[in-house]
Amino acid sequence: MTTTQSPVQDAVPSSSAAESHQPDDTGVRIGRDKDVELRESGLTINRARKTFRSAEGKLVHAIDDVSLNIGAGEFFVLLGPSGCGKTTLLRSIGGLETLDAGEIYLGDQRIDEMPPYERPVNTVFQSYALFPNMTVEQNIAFGLEMEKKPKDYIKRKTQEMLDLVHLSEIGKRLPSQLSGGQQQRVALARSLAKSPKVLLLDESLSALDFKLRRQMQVELKRLQRETGIIFIFVTHDQEEALSMADHIAVFSKGKPEQVGTPEEIYDKPANRFVADFIGDINFLGATVHDAGSVEVEGKIFPVTQDLSEYGRGATVSAAVRPERITLGAAKEGGLQASVETVTYMGSDIRCHVRLADGTPVQIRVNPPFDSELLTVGAKVGVTVSPDHMRVVER
Repeated sequence: MTTTQSPVQDAVPSSSAAESHQPDDTGVRIGRDKDVELRESGLTINRARKTFRSAEGKLVHAIDDVSLNIGAGEFFVLLGPSGCGKTTLLRSIGGLETLDAGEIYLGDQRIDEMPPYERPVNTVFQSYALFPNMTVEQNIAFGLEMEKKPKDYIKRKTQEMLDLVHLSEIGKRLPSQLSGGQQQRVALARSLAKSPKVLLLDESLSALDFKLRRQMQVELKRLQRETGIIFIFVTHDQEEALSMADHIAVFSKGKPEQVGTPEEIYDKPANRFVADFIGDINFLGATVHDAGSVEVEGKIFPVTQDLSEYGRGATVSAAVRPERITLGAAKEGGLQASVETVTYMGSDIRCHVRLADGTPVQIRVNPPFDSELLTVGAKVGVTVSPDHMRVVER
Protein backbone atom coordinates (compact mmCIF):
# COMPACT_ATOMS: atom_id res chain seq x y z
CA MET A 1 0.00 0.00 0.00
CA THR A 2 1.45 3.33 -1.05
CA THR A 3 1.18 6.26 1.32
CA THR A 4 0.89 9.73 -0.16
CA GLN A 5 1.24 13.07 1.61
CA SER A 6 -1.95 14.05 3.38
CA PRO A 7 -3.86 17.16 2.34
CA VAL A 8 -5.12 17.33 5.92
CA GLN A 9 -1.62 18.01 7.14
CA ASP A 10 -2.69 20.85 9.45
CA ALA A 11 -4.95 18.42 11.28
CA VAL A 12 -2.34 15.66 11.44
CA PRO A 13 0.70 15.57 13.73
CA SER A 14 3.78 16.09 11.60
CA SER A 15 6.54 13.68 10.58
CA SER A 16 7.49 11.51 13.54
CA ALA A 17 4.14 11.88 15.29
CA ALA A 18 2.31 10.89 12.14
CA GLU A 19 4.22 7.68 11.53
CA SER A 20 2.30 4.95 9.75
CA HIS A 21 0.23 2.69 11.97
CA GLN A 22 0.20 -0.87 10.67
CA PRO A 23 -2.82 -3.09 11.31
CA ASP A 24 -2.40 -5.76 13.98
CA ASP A 25 -3.46 -9.37 13.54
CA THR A 26 -7.11 -8.35 14.00
CA GLY A 27 -6.95 -6.31 10.80
CA VAL A 28 -7.82 -3.11 12.67
CA ARG A 29 -7.15 0.04 10.63
CA ILE A 30 -9.14 2.53 12.69
CA GLY A 31 -7.54 5.93 12.30
CA ARG A 32 -6.91 8.76 14.72
CA ASP A 33 -5.21 11.44 12.62
CA LYS A 34 -1.85 9.73 12.22
CA ASP A 35 -3.51 6.52 11.07
CA VAL A 36 -5.08 8.16 8.02
CA GLU A 37 -3.28 7.24 4.83
CA LEU A 38 -4.37 8.86 1.60
CA ARG A 39 -4.36 6.90 -1.62
CA GLU A 40 -4.13 8.84 -4.84
CA SER A 41 -7.78 8.47 -5.80
CA GLY A 42 -9.23 6.83 -2.69
CA LEU A 43 -11.67 8.26 -0.16
CA THR A 44 -10.36 9.45 3.19
CA ILE A 45 -12.50 10.34 6.19
CA ASN A 46 -10.59 12.20 8.89
CA ARG A 47 -11.99 12.58 12.43
CA ALA A 48 -15.61 12.93 11.35
CA ARG A 49 -18.16 13.87 13.99
CA LYS A 50 -21.92 14.30 13.88
CA THR A 51 -24.30 14.70 16.81
CA PHE A 52 -28.08 14.89 17.09
CA ARG A 53 -30.56 15.65 19.82
CA SER A 54 -32.90 12.79 20.60
CA ALA A 55 -36.63 13.34 21.19
CA GLU A 56 -35.83 13.37 24.91
CA GLY A 57 -33.19 16.08 24.38
CA LYS A 58 -30.26 13.73 24.90
CA LEU A 59 -27.11 14.29 22.82
CA VAL A 60 -26.47 11.35 20.48
CA HIS A 61 -23.05 10.86 18.87
CA ALA A 62 -24.14 9.43 15.51
CA ILE A 63 -20.57 9.66 14.13
CA ASP A 64 -17.96 9.70 16.88
CA ASP A 65 -14.47 10.74 15.73
CA VAL A 66 -14.38 8.37 12.76
CA SER A 67 -11.35 8.07 10.48
CA LEU A 68 -11.32 5.63 7.58
CA ASN A 69 -9.30 5.09 4.42
CA ILE A 70 -11.06 3.52 1.43
CA GLY A 71 -8.86 2.58 -1.50
CA ALA A 72 -9.46 3.34 -5.16
CA GLY A 73 -11.64 0.73 -6.88
CA GLU A 74 -12.65 -0.83 -3.58
CA PHE A 75 -15.95 -2.39 -2.53
CA PHE A 76 -16.23 -1.14 1.05
CA VAL A 77 -19.03 -2.14 3.41
CA LEU A 78 -20.27 -0.26 6.48
CA LEU A 79 -21.80 -2.97 8.64
CA GLY A 80 -23.61 -2.72 11.94
CA PRO A 81 -26.92 -2.80 13.80
CA SER A 82 -29.60 -0.14 13.37
CA GLY A 83 -28.65 3.21 14.88
CA CYS A 84 -24.90 2.61 14.87
CA GLY A 85 -24.08 5.58 12.58
CA LYS A 86 -23.35 3.83 9.30
CA THR A 87 -26.14 5.51 7.32
CA THR A 88 -25.34 8.92 8.80
CA LEU A 89 -21.75 8.51 7.64
CA LEU A 90 -22.92 7.47 4.16
CA ARG A 91 -25.21 10.50 3.95
CA SER A 92 -22.35 12.74 5.05
CA ILE A 93 -20.19 11.48 2.19
CA GLY A 94 -23.01 12.22 -0.24
CA GLY A 95 -23.70 15.66 1.20
CA LEU A 96 -27.13 14.80 2.61
CA GLU A 97 -25.81 15.43 6.14
CA THR A 98 -23.32 18.08 7.25
CA LEU A 99 -20.51 17.04 9.59
CA ASP A 100 -20.06 18.93 12.86
CA ALA A 101 -16.31 18.36 12.56
CA GLY A 102 -13.83 16.46 10.42
CA GLU A 103 -13.01 16.22 6.74
CA ILE A 104 -13.73 13.99 3.76
CA TYR A 105 -11.29 13.81 0.85
CA LEU A 106 -11.49 12.10 -2.51
CA GLY A 107 -7.85 11.86 -3.49
CA ASP A 108 -6.49 15.32 -2.69
CA GLN A 109 -9.85 17.06 -3.18
CA ARG A 110 -11.83 17.97 -0.08
CA ILE A 111 -15.49 17.19 -0.79
CA ASP A 112 -17.31 17.68 2.52
CA GLU A 113 -17.38 21.46 1.90
CA MET A 114 -18.83 21.04 -1.60
CA PRO A 115 -22.59 21.14 -2.26
CA PRO A 116 -24.04 17.68 -2.94
CA TYR A 117 -24.63 18.31 -6.65
CA GLU A 118 -20.95 19.15 -7.19
CA ARG A 119 -19.56 16.04 -5.51
CA PRO A 120 -18.46 13.20 -7.83
CA VAL A 121 -20.71 10.93 -5.78
CA ASN A 122 -24.06 9.27 -6.53
CA THR A 123 -26.45 7.42 -4.23
CA VAL A 124 -28.70 4.38 -4.78
CA PHE A 125 -31.49 4.51 -2.23
CA GLN A 126 -33.35 1.62 -0.67
CA SER A 127 -36.57 2.67 -2.44
CA TYR A 128 -34.77 3.00 -5.85
CA ALA A 129 -36.58 6.38 -6.37
CA LEU A 130 -37.39 5.72 -10.04
CA PHE A 131 -39.68 8.14 -11.88
CA PRO A 132 -42.87 6.13 -12.42
CA ASN A 133 -43.95 8.08 -15.52
CA MET A 134 -40.61 7.60 -17.31
CA THR A 135 -39.38 4.57 -19.22
CA VAL A 136 -36.25 2.70 -18.22
CA GLU A 137 -34.26 4.62 -20.84
CA GLN A 138 -35.64 7.97 -19.69
CA ASN A 139 -34.85 7.20 -16.05
CA ILE A 140 -31.25 6.35 -16.93
CA ALA A 141 -30.87 9.43 -19.14
CA PHE A 142 -32.44 11.88 -16.67
CA GLY A 143 -29.26 12.96 -14.87
CA LEU A 144 -27.38 13.41 -18.13
CA GLU A 145 -30.20 15.56 -19.51
CA MET A 146 -30.11 17.74 -16.39
CA GLU A 147 -26.41 18.29 -17.08
CA LYS A 148 -27.34 19.27 -20.65
CA LYS A 149 -25.09 16.68 -22.23
CA PRO A 150 -25.24 16.35 -26.05
CA LYS A 151 -28.09 14.15 -27.29
CA ASP A 152 -25.76 11.75 -29.09
CA TYR A 153 -23.74 11.32 -25.89
CA ILE A 154 -26.89 10.70 -23.82
CA LYS A 155 -28.16 8.09 -26.27
CA ARG A 156 -24.81 6.28 -26.36
CA LYS A 157 -24.30 6.42 -22.59
CA THR A 158 -27.83 5.21 -21.90
CA GLN A 159 -27.30 2.20 -24.15
CA GLU A 160 -23.97 1.48 -22.47
CA MET A 161 -25.69 1.43 -19.09
CA LEU A 162 -28.49 -0.81 -20.34
CA ASP A 163 -25.87 -3.23 -21.66
CA LEU A 164 -23.91 -3.04 -18.41
CA VAL A 165 -26.89 -4.06 -16.27
CA HIS A 166 -28.21 -6.55 -18.84
CA LEU A 167 -31.49 -4.70 -19.50
CA SER A 168 -31.09 -3.82 -23.19
CA GLU A 169 -34.36 -5.47 -24.18
CA ILE A 170 -36.64 -3.59 -21.76
CA GLY A 171 -35.56 0.02 -22.23
CA LYS A 172 -39.07 1.10 -23.27
CA ARG A 173 -40.85 -0.31 -20.21
CA LEU A 174 -42.11 1.68 -17.23
CA PRO A 175 -40.93 0.89 -13.68
CA SER A 176 -44.33 -0.60 -12.83
CA GLN A 177 -43.69 -3.26 -15.49
CA LEU A 178 -40.42 -4.39 -13.90
CA SER A 179 -39.55 -6.90 -11.22
CA GLY A 180 -37.82 -5.77 -8.02
CA GLY A 181 -34.45 -6.93 -9.33
CA GLN A 182 -34.93 -5.10 -12.62
CA GLN A 183 -35.88 -1.89 -10.79
CA GLN A 184 -32.73 -2.24 -8.73
CA ARG A 185 -30.63 -2.54 -11.89
CA VAL A 186 -32.27 0.54 -13.42
CA ALA A 187 -31.47 2.54 -10.28
CA LEU A 188 -27.86 1.36 -10.50
CA ALA A 189 -27.64 2.21 -14.19
CA ARG A 190 -29.01 5.70 -13.59
CA SER A 191 -26.47 6.33 -10.82
CA LEU A 192 -23.58 4.98 -12.90
CA ALA A 193 -24.54 6.92 -16.05
CA LYS A 194 -23.02 10.12 -14.66
CA SER A 195 -19.68 8.33 -14.15
CA PRO A 196 -19.30 9.07 -10.43
CA LYS A 197 -16.05 8.30 -8.65
CA VAL A 198 -17.96 6.96 -5.64
CA LEU A 199 -21.28 5.09 -5.55
CA LEU A 200 -23.15 5.01 -2.24
CA LEU A 201 -25.66 2.20 -1.61
CA ASP A 202 -27.90 2.40 1.45
CA GLU A 203 -29.48 -0.98 2.29
CA SER A 204 -30.08 -1.26 -1.45
CA LEU A 205 -30.95 -4.98 -1.46
CA SER A 206 -33.12 -5.15 1.65
CA ALA A 207 -36.42 -4.94 -0.25
CA LEU A 208 -35.62 -8.02 -2.36
CA ASP A 209 -36.50 -11.60 -1.49
CA PHE A 210 -33.75 -13.96 -0.36
CA LYS A 211 -33.01 -15.62 -3.71
CA LEU A 212 -33.05 -12.36 -5.67
CA ARG A 213 -30.88 -10.68 -3.05
CA ARG A 214 -28.27 -13.41 -3.53
CA GLN A 215 -28.34 -12.85 -7.29
CA MET A 216 -27.99 -9.08 -6.90
CA GLN A 217 -25.02 -9.50 -4.56
CA VAL A 218 -23.18 -11.22 -7.41
CA GLU A 219 -24.41 -8.58 -9.86
CA LEU A 220 -23.25 -5.68 -7.69
CA LYS A 221 -19.81 -7.17 -7.32
CA ARG A 222 -19.59 -7.65 -11.09
CA LEU A 223 -20.62 -4.04 -11.75
CA GLN A 224 -18.10 -2.75 -9.25
CA ARG A 225 -15.28 -4.74 -10.84
CA GLU A 226 -16.21 -3.69 -14.38
CA THR A 227 -16.57 0.02 -13.59
CA GLY A 228 -13.66 0.32 -11.13
CA ILE A 229 -15.71 2.79 -9.07
CA ILE A 230 -15.51 2.93 -5.28
CA PHE A 231 -18.67 1.28 -3.93
CA ILE A 232 -19.62 2.08 -0.32
CA PHE A 233 -22.41 -0.21 0.79
CA VAL A 234 -24.41 0.08 4.02
CA THR A 235 -26.03 -3.05 5.45
CA HIS A 236 -26.92 -4.79 8.69
CA ASP A 237 -26.73 -8.19 6.94
CA GLN A 238 -23.47 -9.94 7.87
CA GLU A 239 -23.64 -12.52 5.07
CA GLU A 240 -24.21 -9.75 2.54
CA ALA A 241 -21.14 -7.90 3.80
CA LEU A 242 -18.91 -10.97 3.82
CA SER A 243 -19.92 -12.01 0.30
CA MET A 244 -19.30 -8.65 -1.42
CA ALA A 245 -16.74 -6.57 0.47
CA ASP A 246 -13.04 -6.05 -0.10
CA HIS A 247 -12.99 -4.45 3.36
CA ILE A 248 -15.61 -4.14 6.08
CA ALA A 249 -15.96 -1.57 8.86
CA VAL A 250 -18.04 -3.02 11.71
CA PHE A 251 -19.79 -0.12 13.43
CA SER A 252 -21.16 0.22 16.96
CA LYS A 253 -22.26 3.38 18.76
CA GLY A 254 -21.00 5.78 16.11
CA LYS A 255 -17.57 4.33 15.41
CA PRO A 256 -15.91 1.29 13.83
CA GLU A 257 -14.98 -1.49 16.21
CA GLN A 258 -12.85 -3.17 13.55
CA VAL A 259 -11.88 -2.64 9.92
CA GLY A 260 -10.50 -5.48 7.84
CA THR A 261 -11.02 -8.00 5.08
CA PRO A 262 -13.99 -10.36 5.40
CA GLU A 263 -11.56 -13.12 6.43
CA GLU A 264 -10.00 -10.94 9.16
CA ILE A 265 -13.37 -9.84 10.49
CA TYR A 266 -14.74 -13.39 10.57
CA ASP A 267 -11.69 -15.34 11.74
CA LYS A 268 -9.94 -12.70 13.89
CA PRO A 269 -12.59 -10.51 15.52
CA ALA A 270 -11.06 -7.65 17.49
CA ASN A 271 -13.46 -7.98 20.42
CA ARG A 272 -16.56 -9.71 21.71
CA PHE A 273 -18.96 -7.33 19.91
CA VAL A 274 -17.48 -8.09 16.48
CA ALA A 275 -17.27 -11.82 17.20
CA ASP A 276 -20.90 -11.93 18.30
CA PHE A 277 -22.26 -9.69 15.51
CA ILE A 278 -20.62 -11.57 12.63
CA GLY A 279 -22.18 -14.98 12.12
CA ASP A 280 -22.83 -17.70 14.70
CA ILE A 281 -20.29 -18.23 17.44
CA ASN A 282 -19.77 -19.99 20.77
CA PHE A 283 -18.27 -18.28 23.81
CA LEU A 284 -16.57 -20.69 26.19
CA GLY A 285 -15.53 -19.56 29.66
CA ALA A 286 -11.73 -19.64 29.86
CA THR A 287 -8.69 -18.41 31.76
CA VAL A 288 -5.35 -17.47 30.28
CA HIS A 289 -2.80 -20.21 30.96
CA ASP A 290 0.15 -18.47 29.32
CA ALA A 291 0.86 -16.19 26.33
CA GLY A 292 -0.08 -18.97 23.90
CA SER A 293 -2.84 -21.02 25.54
CA VAL A 294 -6.06 -20.93 27.55
CA GLU A 295 -7.67 -23.31 30.01
CA VAL A 296 -11.26 -24.43 29.39
CA GLU A 297 -12.88 -26.85 31.85
CA GLY A 298 -9.49 -27.96 33.13
CA LYS A 299 -8.07 -28.67 29.64
CA ILE A 300 -5.33 -26.61 28.00
CA PHE A 301 -6.00 -25.33 24.47
CA PRO A 302 -3.12 -23.75 22.51
CA VAL A 303 -3.97 -20.68 20.41
CA THR A 304 -2.04 -18.82 17.71
CA GLN A 305 -3.08 -15.45 19.19
CA ASP A 306 -0.62 -13.59 21.46
CA LEU A 307 -2.28 -13.42 24.89
CA SER A 308 0.49 -11.56 26.74
CA GLU A 309 -1.73 -8.45 27.05
CA TYR A 310 -4.17 -10.35 29.28
CA GLY A 311 -1.77 -11.82 31.82
CA ARG A 312 -1.73 -15.30 33.32
CA GLY A 313 -4.98 -16.24 35.07
CA ALA A 314 -7.08 -13.55 33.37
CA THR A 315 -10.73 -14.46 32.90
CA VAL A 316 -11.63 -14.41 29.18
CA SER A 317 -13.91 -15.99 26.60
CA ALA A 318 -12.72 -18.46 23.98
CA ALA A 319 -14.73 -17.70 20.82
CA VAL A 320 -15.21 -20.58 18.38
CA ARG A 321 -17.30 -20.75 15.18
CA PRO A 322 -19.68 -23.75 14.99
CA GLU A 323 -18.09 -25.06 11.79
CA ARG A 324 -14.59 -24.92 13.33
CA ILE A 325 -15.37 -27.48 16.03
CA THR A 326 -14.46 -31.13 15.61
CA LEU A 327 -16.83 -33.69 17.09
CA GLY A 328 -15.37 -37.04 18.10
CA ALA A 329 -15.89 -39.96 20.43
CA ALA A 330 -15.73 -39.04 24.12
CA LYS A 331 -12.83 -41.41 24.67
CA GLU A 332 -10.76 -39.52 22.07
CA GLY A 333 -10.38 -36.57 24.42
CA GLY A 334 -11.40 -32.95 24.16
CA LEU A 335 -14.17 -31.32 26.18
CA GLN A 336 -16.73 -33.88 27.28
CA ALA A 337 -20.29 -33.17 26.14
CA SER A 338 -23.65 -34.75 25.45
CA VAL A 339 -25.69 -34.25 22.26
CA GLU A 340 -29.04 -32.51 22.85
CA THR A 341 -30.41 -31.79 19.35
CA VAL A 342 -29.56 -32.87 15.80
CA THR A 343 -30.96 -31.00 12.78
CA TYR A 344 -30.36 -32.12 9.20
CA MET A 345 -29.88 -29.11 6.87
CA GLY A 346 -28.94 -30.89 3.65
CA SER A 347 -25.42 -29.53 3.18
CA ASP A 348 -24.58 -30.05 6.85
CA ILE A 349 -25.96 -31.17 10.19
CA ARG A 350 -26.39 -28.66 12.98
CA CYS A 351 -26.36 -30.02 16.47
CA HIS A 352 -26.36 -28.59 19.97
CA VAL A 353 -24.31 -30.21 22.69
CA ARG A 354 -23.93 -29.34 26.35
CA LEU A 355 -20.56 -29.35 28.07
CA ALA A 356 -20.01 -30.83 31.53
CA ASP A 357 -20.25 -27.37 33.14
CA GLY A 358 -23.63 -26.75 31.46
CA THR A 359 -22.39 -24.51 28.64
CA PRO A 360 -24.44 -24.98 25.43
CA VAL A 361 -22.38 -25.29 22.22
CA GLN A 362 -23.65 -25.26 18.64
CA ILE A 363 -21.74 -27.29 16.04
CA ARG A 364 -21.99 -27.67 12.27
CA VAL A 365 -20.89 -31.04 10.96
CA ASN A 366 -20.07 -31.57 7.28
CA PRO A 367 -20.49 -34.92 5.51
CA PRO A 368 -19.70 -37.76 5.76
CA PHE A 369 -21.86 -37.99 8.89
CA ASP A 370 -21.15 -40.34 11.81
CA SER A 371 -24.58 -41.55 12.89
CA GLU A 372 -23.26 -42.90 16.22
CA LEU A 373 -22.04 -39.43 17.24
CA LEU A 374 -24.99 -37.53 15.80
CA THR A 375 -27.58 -39.10 18.06
CA VAL A 376 -29.47 -37.32 20.83
CA GLY A 377 -27.98 -38.40 24.15
CA ALA A 378 -24.64 -39.52 22.68
CA LYS A 379 -21.51 -38.75 24.73
CA VAL A 380 -18.96 -36.93 22.59
CA GLY A 381 -15.66 -35.08 22.72
CA VAL A 382 -15.32 -31.50 21.44
CA THR A 383 -11.94 -30.31 20.11
CA VAL A 384 -10.73 -27.11 18.43
CA SER A 385 -7.50 -26.52 16.51
CA PRO A 386 -5.27 -23.64 17.74
CA ASP A 387 -5.94 -21.36 14.75
CA HIS A 388 -9.72 -21.66 15.14
CA MET A 389 -10.02 -20.35 18.70
CA ARG A 390 -10.11 -16.57 19.25
CA VAL A 391 -9.74 -15.12 22.74
CA VAL A 392 -11.87 -12.06 23.54
CA GLU A 393 -13.01 -10.28 26.70
CA ARG A 394 -15.51 -12.16 28.91
